Amino acid sequence: MTIEELAEAMLALQKRGAHNINLVTPDHVMGHAVAAIGRAKRAGLTVPILSNCSGWQKVDILRRLEGIIDIYMVDMRYADDEIARNCSGAVRYKEVNRAAVKEMFRQVGNLEIDGDGIAVRGLLVRHLVLPDGRSGSEEIFRFLASEVSPRIFVSLMSSISPPIGRWAWRGLADG
Repeated sequence: MTIEELAEAMLALQKRGAHNINLVTPDHVMGHAVAAIGRAKRAGLTVPILSNCSGWQKVDILRRLEGIIDIYMVDMRYADDEIARNCSGAVRYKEVNRAAVKEMFRQVGNLEIDGDGIAVRGLLVRHLVLPDGRSGSEEIFRFLASEVSPRIFVSLMSSISPPIGRWAWRGLADG
């Protein structure tokens, strides 16, 4: 899509009753998306812009999105760098992810819901629960409550499995 076509698609979604414009894993097209958002807003787009992202974004890039993204829906998958590296090939996951989450929260704050139960602004953290506590849920929840907000919204996921790669899941094959 061109920038113009994307802006028109956003406006068409709003006209059809969409609650937000959900940009799913938009990092590789964010420049074009931002240009389209600006064009669409000038043409009357008023629904929130949602970034549905991995949490593997650099803080300096996120700062450029301030005032553009209304809702961040971000993953927090691992509390342990070794597990993150083995499951997702992510080096320094914990540091990068936590810095990104803090920056997103700084920009948009706690999730705000309107009278119809629709999110209009804020941060929603998605946490992937892995077998045998490998995701470090307790550590992640402590981090969120103490360093982000005790009122943070968290969506727990168990339906997605990371690629196993080189890492052998003890007990998984045994049931």
